[in-house]
Amino acid sequence: MEQKQNMEKELGYLRVDGFIKGMVDARALTTAFEIGLIDCLAGERQATPEALARDTRCPMAGLVLLLELLAANNVIDRSIGTIRLTAGFAEALGYRDLMLAKLDFAHLAAHDFIEHFSQLVVDPPGFMQRAAMFRLFSYGRCFDANRENLELARRWVRITTMLTRYEAGVCFKHHDFGNYRRMLDIGGNSGEFVLQACRRHQGLEATVFDLPLVCDIGQAHVSGEPEAGRIRFIKGDALSGNLPEGFDLVTLKSVLHDWPDQEARLFLQKAAEAVQPGGTLLIFERGPLDIAKTGLPYSLIPILLFAHTFRAPDMYQDKLAELGFQEISITWLDLETPFFLVAAVKKALGAAGK
Repeated sequence: MEQKQNMEKELGYLRVDGFIKGMVDARALTTAFEIGLIDCLAGERQATPEALARDTRCPMAGLVLLLELLAANNVIDRSIGTIRLTAGFAEALGYRDLMLAKLDFAHLAAHDFIEHFSQLVVDPPGFMQRAAMFRLFSYGRCFDANRENLELARRWVRITTMLTRYEAGVCFKHHDFGNYRRMLDIGGNSGEFVLQACRRHQGLEATVFDLPLVCDIGQAHVSGEPEAGRIRFIKGDALSGNLPEGFDLVTLKSVLHDWPDQEARLFLQKAAEAVQPGGTLLIFERGPLDIAKTGLPYSLIPILLFAHTFRAPDMYQDKLAELGFQEISITWLDLETPFFLVAAVKKALGAAGK
């Protein structure tokens, strides 16, 4: 019973998607945040429409329209002349940072979906060249520290950090990090994943290997945390450079789906070299969308744009076996989309079968 309750707590963040199901719902909710209406009603506060119109400086006709849309999305209750947040939305608002990041991500992706979806279907490389999404996630601009590059990097790092903040807990529930001492997170972004790992395990030291601007952002992200002294950042390009070695845990969290098969295999080869004999390589990734099961809410439009590179874990399993790993396990996780964990142990020196 306790285990079930803990898992429900870890998955509580998924409730935010229930308020981002449709484009109109999401846009109205974004406006409610932008004009301060959600803040006016946060907690257990309630207000009259007249008070909300005054506090948000919104004309009554526009406010009434917005309130109609929010009520239809179960964000607010209207009764006896007052407005309040529904209990369900108030709970989801506990994940406000994630909700705002998902709204931002979905709105960005929606333009590409509307304008270029046909190209996504018939010409994925051409789509990637034209889509604003991939101009934002422009890794080639993470080397030169000018203002524009830094602002672009900060925007997508903020989105990925929020996703990792809540997805990480699910990973830790299904794989025990307690026996590791030296962790390398390849493409570790802001360091949020290693920060949470170090927070849970006092004996763990962690290294993030990522692009130069991302490391700068990450160092600022963790600098005020008690665990900062156990986290270091190494700048580089994992595909063309050398990774540090000698780690008993190497992780790839939401990295491989960004890359075609050839580059994904190269990532695995580089990661394998960084794992010490007897150590573990852990992959935490989204699997292919199961649209027949989940439908496609507006919140998943950004995920749809990566549909061509979300893979089943078979390729990773085969490559790891080829690289000399054993005890390869696959765990499927049912989140807002299918996820999986692949864990594999590098053969120890002198092990049988080497």
